Amino acid sequence: MSGDDYFIAVHGGAGYHHPNHDHRTKKALRACVACTKALQKLSLKTTSSLSRKSLSLVEQAIISLEDDPYLNAGYGSNLCLDGTVECDAAIFVAADPGHTSSSGLFGSVGAVSGIKNPISAARSVLEYSQKQDKLGRVPPMTLVSQGAINFIQNNASENTIVPPENMISTTAKETWTKWKNRLEMSEANNVDIDEENLIQDTVGAVAWHSNDGFALYAEVSSGGVLLKYPGRVGEAAIFGAGCWAKHYSGNLDGMSCSVSGTGEDIIRSNLARLIGETCTPDSDPHEILERVLIDHFWSEEAFHSYSFGLTENAEPAVERGVSKPAAGVLMMTRETSDDSCNTGTQCVISIRQ
Repeated sequence: MSGDDYFIAVHGGAGYHHPNHDHRTKKALRACVACTKALQKLSLKTTSSLSRKSLSLVEQAIISLEDDPYLNAGYGSNLCLDGTVECDAAIFVAADPGHTSSSGLFGSVGAVSGIKNPISAARSVLEYSQKQDKLGRVPPMTLVSQGAINFIQNNASENTIVPPENMISTTAKETWTKWKNRLEMSEANNVDIDEENLIQDTVGAVAWHSNDGFALYAEVSSGGVLLKYPGRVGEAAIFGAGCWAKHYSGNLDGMSCSVSGTGEDIIRSNLARLIGETCTPDSDPHEILERVLIDHFWSEEAFHSYSFGLTENAEPAVERGVSKPAAGVLMMTRETSDDSCNTGTQCVISIRQ
């Protein structure tokens, strides 16, 4: 969705979506766009230097997706092995190059239960990280589990915390029961279950807004892999893994991306940051995504010949015995000239067959 002074794009995840639920996923994305378009017309109040209109827009876009019971984030999240919900979320902000004090901002939460909208919790962490500590302590940019919940109770609105069981949707519960039974049967009979249909998608958004000095935004929110171990933190909460945004040196052009897929492989490759650091003003976005995803993310040869120099010690997924590492990327690029601003998006899904 775009206007004269803003641009926002959202995705519902690169994981498995049952064909019977396709219309529900599309409906959720349309509702998200409608919600964001309505908010764009409002004059949103600001309470701090970080409460920018576009940050509120992308936050509300993700909230809309988190509230949908058919997407793997917030209320629709996959259940852990013990039947509970634990969510991850992050926000990355690349401010106007002229505002160096607030460039490269990041905030995230991981493995949180009972937080209605994890993306709002991530925003609270991001905003808190910009406050000067009286004792000179370095503020956190990531908080997890009970520590994150305690922080949110003291730094967010009253409606943020809900009973953990309120985060379990009927659809998620039914899916958990089905696959938990299959898991127990497979363990009893020493048979592997096919993981292709285990929902592991992650929702996300990318945006920019001229009112913020052309700041760039990237966000991601996820309920994680179905039947994951409690306490597991996925790529959605890890710096450089699930989202990234940057301005190219010396100008307002730049990129932002939101990543979805197999969390552990995305974390190992620091995928979002790798994509961002590989992009240059003269590069072709599609070519960059192809090189990073195919030649690095799941290529056996890439580890020995990879020339970007960003993750020299990283192991491509197939070298670790992972037969089908998967990743999806929603990337936005912006190019400005004397009389125009051109924004483009790329959406790529890469699965090793």
